[in-house]
Amino acid sequence: MSSPEMDVHDLTIIGGGPAGLFGAFYAGLRGLKAKIIDAAPELGGQLVTLYPEKYVYDVAGHPKILAKDLAKALVAQAQLFKPTVCLGEKVVSIELLAGGIWKIATESLTEHLTRTVVLALGAGASTPKKLSIEHAAALEGTSIFYSVRERERFRDKRVLIVGGGDSAVDWANDFAHLANQICLIHRSDKFRAVQSSVEAMTGNGVTVKTFHELKRINASEKLDGAVIFDNRTGAEETIQVDAILISIGFSVNLGFLKTWGLNLEGNAVSVNEKMETNLPGVYAVGDICAHGAKLKLIATGVAEAAIAVNFAATRLDPAARAFPGHSSALDLKV
Repeated sequence: MSSPEMDVHDLTIIGGGPAGLFGAFYAGLRGLKAKIIDAAPELGGQLVTLYPEKYVYDVAGHPKILAKDLAKALVAQAQLFKPTVCLGEKVVSIELLAGGIWKIATESLTEHLTRTVVLALGAGASTPKKLSIEHAAALEGTSIFYSVRERERFRDKRVLIVGGGDSAVDWANDFAHLANQICLIHRSDKFRAVQSSVEAMTGNGVTVKTFHELKRINASEKLDGAVIFDNRTGAEETIQVDAILISIGFSVNLGFLKTWGLNLEGNAVSVNEKMETNLPGVYAVGDICAHGAKLKLIATGVAEAAIAVNFAATRLDPAARAFPGHSSALDLKV
């Protein structure tokens, strides 16, 4: 366990995704002694764990960039000021000690001491939603997928994509230039994805079937095909596919946050305009936080991280300014 005063950090970020990484960079910019704690074995969050080979289009300065490359750049930026990084540590509790010091405990029985905390947990403890359709477990990861870590697995394949959100539609457009044929089915005609991406599927030759759902998976030792049906009429259709990508969202478990004493708003932590939670010295940024103008984008998540860190700096030093000036005017020793 670490408890000596010398181990007390100014700011500890729980979560090593985009918002957490930019927060660590900004903490260094403000001269704060920072630490990142993440349960994963590597930094990058969902950029590396769920869709490393997916292009990201809505990050300033990048017309498009592979998620894994964006993660690599964010990690390099975060490490400019050499924050302490603790990987493979799942946080189980936070506790306010005397003197305004927070104790962060992990499953590995390690304790971290910090003056302020930034929660950058992304979607929290989430797992992909699965369809209640019988299939052999051995097919998962070989021909039935809930995320894409290797695009090449889909090259020259007949791919069925289930879903209507950004992830499903983006993969449909991406695979259109890689796979043999793409069919996307969605249970309604209302997509949650960006409209321009939905419209792009037609030009990319993607077969789109709205009001359709997956009914059965045909497989013996390998995937042979799938039966889909029109949920308005019940009419069934058998299609030949080599791979199925199920992209219907995630089940989120935020129960652990309630035990920490945080106020929740739906499936997120409630914050004010300074990204402050109801706990003193604890902030929340990115997908884990909720406020009146919330947009779940990487672009807004990193902006929230900058806001949280700047106001944490003023909490640590009341004489400090919330706005430190533009980085272009600073003499950075990096």
